[in-house]
Amino acid sequence: MTVAAEHGGASRPEAGGDSHPEKLLTPVLSAFWDQSASWTLETYRRHEGYEGLRKALAMPPDDVIAYIKDSGLRGRGGAGFPTGMKWQFIPQGDGKPHYLVVNADESEPGTCKDIPLLFANPHSLIEGIVIACHAIRSNHAFIYLRGEVVPVLRRLHEAVREAYAAGFLGKNILGSGLDLDVIVHAGAGAYICGEETALLDSLEGRRGQPRLRPPFPAVAGLYACPTVVNNVESIASVPAIMNRGKDWFRSMGSEKSPGFTLYSLSGHVANPGQYEAPLGITLRQLLDMSGGMRRGHRLKFWTPGGSSTPMFTDEHLDVPLDYEGVGAAGSMLGTKALQCFDETTCVVRAVTRWTEFYAHESCGKCTPCREGTYWLVQLLRDIEAGKGRPGDLDKIDDIADNINGKSFCALGDGAASPIFSSLKYFREEYEQHLNGKGCPFDPARSTLWADNDAHLGVKA
Repeated sequence: MTVAAEHGGASRPEAGGDSHPEKLLTPVLSAFWDQSASWTLETYRRHEGYEGLRKALAMPPDDVIAYIKDSGLRGRGGAGFPTGMKWQFIPQGDGKPHYLVVNADESEPGTCKDIPLLFANPHSLIEGIVIACHAIRSNHAFIYLRGEVVPVLRRLHEAVREAYAAGFLGKNILGSGLDLDVIVHAGAGAYICGEETALLDSLEGRRGQPRLRPPFPAVAGLYACPTVVNNVESIASVPAIMNRGKDWFRSMGSEKSPGFTLYSLSGHVANPGQYEAPLGITLRQLLDMSGGMRRGHRLKFWTPGGSSTPMFTDEHLDVPLDYEGVGAAGSMLGTKALQCFDETTCVVRAVTRWTEFYAHESCGKCTPCREGTYWLVQLLRDIEAGKGRPGDLDKIDDIADNINGKSFCALGDGAASPIFSSLKYFREEYEQHLNGKGCPFDPARSTLWADNDAHLGVKA
């Protein structure tokens, strides 16, 4: 159940203090997630499913690209690159097959929007795929799904089967002359395969490692042919734009970051979940409508876009959660994974766990990331355990600097982000670990059940 689906929501946010904060929500992708069998073709078609496709197929491919470009839709996978512009990069009349690859390898700590979307509403993605393939003149599309999420894999296979049976996939779709085959591919579970070129290598049957660019995927991607790689939410947002119009889409969000998007609220919050709202909403507004932090506690730090984005503190509650607003405040919107931690959480412990993840998931192709993340883990573990030395803070800062911007792909940059930002805002807490010879926090107090289970012997 998503909060957006639960409350219904208005079409766009209202200025000022509305007595009904849930009106800030804009449920589109999540509009019927709470309905019975929301993932079926029958339910999807009851909610204007595949109507956007009919309108798109009546337009020339280049006009569809221009329409999406004019809508201002930006990629929802992290970087926020304009979707229509990415489609426009595909060379036409080159005599090569064109491919669309959907990146569904969601696996960064805190990021949890694409998997729920695929589980509850897979046909929005399939309809978006057909529209995108019409636009870029592609006859083959691939969905690269993280293999561990078997229930989602099964639903996606069933949704593809339903689409073929209804004539939305296959030969001569809706009499338009478009032929399209969609293949669902389950990855083996590697965070690095979320990087688009590593994903392509994995899809081709090789070890998932990032490629040197140029050439970029738009010129030489899958099987050395022009390829568009888009995030799940990016493609799933296309049908609503085609059906309801680009002006409707631009009526939400901000000028440079228009539209609706899914915010994943998790951590020490009263009601975690998916909140579909206009770009530019603030964490304060999201917390107001979600019941705030868990009772009796306050926000200490949070991530605006998953663990790979520089963390924020309670001073940033009113930062507009769009690409420009978050960037101006010193972080990145990323995947809009809002992990919220209260005052019981040890920053050093949290950063150590994230860094352990990046060290484990490093593909090992480049030295800065392979060696740097390993040594960051060793130093952070020592600091957390009270074995750190006075120069260790400067050392981890220096190692992170040698990773950031110097690794082969953005995984290294993501590993460095929590180091830099935590030292910026919580250096004193690191020093407490050094001077006090150990962590001053009780890990049990940060658990969600700590305040309710007196039998654990934990004080609230």
